[in-house]
Amino acid sequence: MPSPTHHHPDEWAARQQLAACYRIFAMLGWTEMIYNHITLRVPDSVAPGEMQFLINPFGLHYTEVTASNLVKIDLAGNILSPSQYPINPAGYVLHSTLHAGLPGAHAIMHTHTTAGVAVASLASGLSQSNFYSAQLHHMVATHEFEGITVHADEGPRLLQSIGTKQAVILKNHGLLSWGGTLPQAFAILWTLNRACEIQLATLSMGAPLPIPEAVAEKCTRDALQFDPKRGEAGAEMFNALVRQVERIDPSYRY
Repeated sequence: MPSPTHHHPDEWAARQQLAACYRIFAMLGWTEMIYNHITLRVPDSVAPGEMQFLINPFGLHYTEVTASNLVKIDLAGNILSPSQYPINPAGYVLHSTLHAGLPGAHAIMHTHTTAGVAVASLASGLSQSNFYSAQLHHMVATHEFEGITVHADEGPRLLQSIGTKQAVILKNHGLLSWGGTLPQAFAILWTLNRACEIQLATLSMGAPLPIPEAVAEKCTRDALQFDPKRGEAGAEMFNALVRQVERIDPSYRY
């Protein structure tokens, strides 16, 4: 769909991709009523030198998010595009902290899936015991639970916990990922969530079987979705899911 005259073509493309991602999350069951967020930086070509990003309108389910109703805000939480919807303060504080503090964080995703919260609530956390967790060797950061993320003073501690790791377990809370692109962040989050799902199932039957360090290191090196030689990480997976969304309901594009 051509971009409306009131949107820069690059911003419109970003809006469509982000809206598609919200529909993918809904299709996968990664929703929490009207809560949680996926954010995407507005391309520099739209606002050179400015940090602006797109976030979901608070009050809408992910199945209702479209390219046009996404809300554009700055790091101070100011709404920069006409919107009849507010934004969720918890989403703004968390995501603005990471967009500002991590230069490569162009896309950020946060979920409260059952498996993700369950593993985040285990004292032992994520175990190196399945095919998916083995692909995230030394890639996962953890951050202590400090309550609902509406207090800006938590930001420096969160950034310190994350460092440069793109998969994050927020203890007692949920999962988070960030990446240079939306597909990359999605591939990381999908792998992390899948690892949690398998661990949850394994623990219901008995003790997990540990994977040796050397094998996990090899798995991470060989992981297809994270291979930089293949081009944009996660793009093939993400695009396949966008095609599914298109067949179900293409209204996200408008």
